[in-house]
Amino acid sequence: MKAIWNNTVVAESNDTVVVENNHYFPIDSIKQEYFEDSIAHTSCPWKGRASYYSLRVNGELNKDAVWFYPEPKEAANHIQGRVAFWKGVRVEA
Repeated sequence: MKAIWNNTVVAESNDTVVVENNHYFPIDSIKQEYFEDSIAHTSCPWKGRASYYSLRVNGELNKDAVWFYPEPKEAANHIQGRVAFWKGVRVEA
């Protein structure tokens, strides 16, 4: 699977985990040069507290386009160490 934004592959892996129709990529599959820390957080009742990254590709910013669970609840342990994408990031085979 590939995560693509602004015509650039920002993550690629054959080992994604699908949860609620979102592909979670292993953290070591991301191209870190495109990722920037974000202060955003949200909460999911069964996964826990999510943190975010923004993407910067070719000078363009996609704010909070990547989320992850640094300390997921027990039901979501299988996505620890993984990231998922939204906000126009295409995920395709």
